[in-house]
Amino acid sequence: MPNSFAPQTAASIAQARQHTLGDLLHRTAQRYPDKLAVVAGERRATYAEFDEAVNRCANSLAARGLEKGDRLALISHNSLEFAVLAFATARLGVVLVPVNFMLNAEETGFILGHSGAKGIVIEDALAPTAERAIAAAGLAGGVRGWIGLSGAAPTRDWEDVGSWIAEGDPAAPDVAVADDDPLRLMYTSGTESRPKGVMLSSKSLISQYVSCIVDGGMTPDDIEVHALPMYHCAQLDCFFSVDVYLGATSVIVPAADAGTILAAIEREKATKLFCPPTVWISLLRHPAFDTLDLSSLRKGYYGAAAMPVEVLRELRRRLPDLRLWNFYGQTEMSPVATILRPEEQLPLAGSAGRAALNVETRVVDEDDNPVPPGEVGEIVHRSPHAALGYYDDEEKTAAAFRNGWFHSGDLGVIGEDGYLTVVDRKKDMIKTGGENVASREVEEALYLLDGVAEVAVFGISHPHWIEAVTAVVVPKEGVELTREQIDAHAREKLAGFKRPKYVVLATSLPKNPSGKILKKDLRVQHAHLADSDRTGLAGDAR
Repeated sequence: MPNSFAPQTAASIAQARQHTLGDLLHRTAQRYPDKLAVVAGERRATYAEFDEAVNRCANSLAARGLEKGDRLALISHNSLEFAVLAFATARLGVVLVPVNFMLNAEETGFILGHSGAKGIVIEDALAPTAERAIAAAGLAGGVRGWIGLSGAAPTRDWEDVGSWIAEGDPAAPDVAVADDDPLRLMYTSGTESRPKGVMLSSKSLISQYVSCIVDGGMTPDDIEVHALPMYHCAQLDCFFSVDVYLGATSVIVPAADAGTILAAIEREKATKLFCPPTVWISLLRHPAFDTLDLSSLRKGYYGAAAMPVEVLRELRRRLPDLRLWNFYGQTEMSPVATILRPEEQLPLAGSAGRAALNVETRVVDEDDNPVPPGEVGEIVHRSPHAALGYYDDEEKTAAAFRNGWFHSGDLGVIGEDGYLTVVDRKKDMIKTGGENVASREVEEALYLLDGVAEVAVFGISHPHWIEAVTAVVVPKEGVELTREQIDAHAREKLAGFKRPKYVVLATSLPKNPSGKILKKDLRVQHAHLADSDRTGLAGDAR
């Protein structure tokens, strides 16, 4: 039916129907003005106060020349200012570009240049790297914001973000933002030489929030500790922004330090926590775990990797009232695609669950035909969660979204019951002696050995086997493991072609700030093991 309304009427209807990321906080503040919204160190803000801070910050950005569609890069650890900027930019229709603070100057400079950032906000401790990145990108002028987390005063050409929040106009900015206007540009780490900029809109994000709420058991009475980096969409958009949407309380801590997380749970009586398996393991191993009162914790979430079965059992034993969910997805899915619920954790251990509320998931072959249940193929999705595409990259966007499905790059199997098991990333599937070996299957087997704290399995180039299965094992504190013990255990649990050709004992595994194990670094670090084409076990890396 054609729309015959006058342009002014059509614009008024669009304004009345607007439901974007920038609107969520305001509506929550209308419902719960006096409820505690955010705790960040000694600072506490109600929803009314948080809403006003966002308006002031948004108007300060507008006064400095940022307009709808402009990009603002943000390089900072978790903070109240980060939280404010996430919603202030959305209210203006400005595209927020959260940047991984672990990147070097050249890598950061690429993102600044590729995104066309017209403004940059940095944390004081990260200023030297940011300054070099700005120079590398050849950027001059623009908005410059300074978050003084360590107390350093802004240097020349930088403004204190605190003054934007304190001094801006408290009225809500009047900007029309459409459902599919891009509001986030999230750069993926990926396996390629340069990251891709994933464009997310309000439609993508809010559809994903609804899936998280319904299938993730989230409610307004949650009190959640946010410890993983908010530059990553898992913490920012599966948890923090969802809490704001619902009216839950968010406790923001700067980093995923186990002692800090445990202390925050006890201090704030937190009920909810998201961590990847590596961080859950670090919590279990921390000496304060059994001395602090963690009884308030009722909901736990993990992602980025499957939770080892032995760790699931230990969590159930030591936190018997904790219910766990597994969230699986990608940045391009805003990011959740499938969810495994609490009652399914042990019966379906290792599964990624079923497609979330607003998602349709398939497993397909190389020609994008659905494969039968039980067969391995690439995992693809259809959903309003899906990104708008990759910024300024038609070729990669066309490849990822071919035939009307988003192609995840993950290999998986869907059973007759509809549950998805992620076999591996395509890049993590080890092809050895003509056979395919899933690194996660080997890792699960090695976790069954008493005394193993963490393990990473990957392939390295080998002159005979093409790739050799290699394991780096971190023993539990105070436990002495030998390579011979690990090899003997593997012989009991795994077929010969799946057993690690090389075993390395180490004190830790390299991880990014989100807690994901950096297997790419491990492959480089241990590439030399096959130089002499040994068939025995590797040396000790301690």
